[in-house]
Parts: sequence; structure tokens; C-alpha cells
Amino acid sequence: MNPIIKCEHTDFGYENHDAVIDLNLEIYPGDYLCVVGENGSGKSTLIKGMLGLLKPTGGTLTVADELKRGGIGYLPQQTAAQKDFPATVQEVVLSGTLSRRGNRPFYSPAERKLAAHNLERLGMEHLKNKCYRELSGGQQQRVLIARALCATEQLLILDEPITGLDPSAIQDFYHLIKKLNKEDGITIIMVSHDIGNVISQANKILHLHRKVVFCGTAEEYKKSVAGKEFLGGDEA
Repeated sequence: MNPIIKCEHTDFGYENHDAVIDLNLEIYPGDYLCVVGENGSGKSTLIKGMLGLLKPTGGTLTVADELKRGGIGYLPQQTAAQKDFPATVQEVVLSGTLSRRGNRPFYSPAERKLAAHNLERLGMEHLKNKCYRELSGGQQQRVLIARALCATEQLLILDEPITGLDPSAIQDFYHLIKKLNKEDGITIIMVSHDIGNVISQANKILHLHRKVVFCGTAEEYKKSVAGKEFLGGDEA
């Protein structure tokens, strides 16, 4: 099996400052990778690089052809303005097909069918005509995942996805992502500070502090010096 994303001595940054240095990383189909580290450690910069928003300033980034064709589903950190977006649930999810639509002015029946399928898949079909901003935080995240799945069936990148969610919504979210990974085979890359939970969810951990502090399995991370320090001894 070949990796769908491969970084070889890769640097990412802005102008004269590299936020990620000498990264060696391979992501395979079906991986569930959690990216952890302190604020300012390069996590968001890495995500921008993987999304193609930043070109490497050094080394190489290789993205598999099937991923280039199939696209990447992305959940950015939500701002207050985004949470107050005045559109229906169905309209938000349909917007995930824009990359497929090209220059056509209207959504095709196939795109509408795909949106309906993903709404049903995420248990949100009954709320399709409801205004997005009237939903709870957990419901909004489900809608955004349905939207991302309209863009891809291969890779989801999630940037601090549980921010602002209550504890029950957080557990519901993790259960959903685990199901998409295990049952549907969707590769997951998640940036998170919630290390206590993600250590039991992800199968791989990448710990950044500009350079790689750790890269390996979740079980190996628990036993590592970096893991024990970052976990504060809770999982040691």
C-alpha cells in the first residue's frame, strides 16, 4: 500500500520564517492521525500545507493522484460568524459539492442526491430545512461533516473540531469520526488539544514543536517521554 500523503524533509512557513521544519511523515489510507503540540508549534501551518494552501519552502510534499482527483474534506475552526450563518442545513451541505460543480450555475440532481445521502448518513435529514444558526454546536458539527463528505470520500482534515462543544456532544463527535474511519475507511487527520480523548481514538500521533517531537502509534506515544510529559502522567 502506498501513502496518500508523503512529506520528506519538508518545511512549511511564511516569508522568512518556517513554522514546520524537516518533517518526515507518511499517511496511508485508513489512518487516523492526531496532530498535537503547544500553541505556535506549527499544527495549523502543516494543515495549510496538506490542503495545498502553502507550498513547501524545503523538501517535498507528495499527494497521491487519487487524492488529487477525489479531493479533501476540511473542517476549519469555526468562528462566531460562521456559527451564525443564515442558511438552511441543506444549503450548507450542498455547498460541499462546489468543487465538483465547475462553472455550472445550478446543482445537479446527482449533487442533490449526494447531499441528501450525507445528511441521512449523519442523522440530520430531518433538520434539512432548519436554519443552520438555530442548531446546537454538536448538530452544526454534524452538518459540517456532511458538507465535507460531499467533497470527498477519502480524507477528512479536522482543525480543533470540538472547540465550544459540551461534553456529551464531544463524545458523540468522537464516536461519529471513529465510525467514519473504521466502517467507511475514511482517512482522518485531526488537530486537537484534547489529548486525553484522542489518545484513545487515533491510531497514530504526530507531536510537533516546529520539528517532529514524536511520530508513531498512539500506544508508542503513551510510553514515550514526550507523550508522558504532554499527557501529564494521566495515561502513563
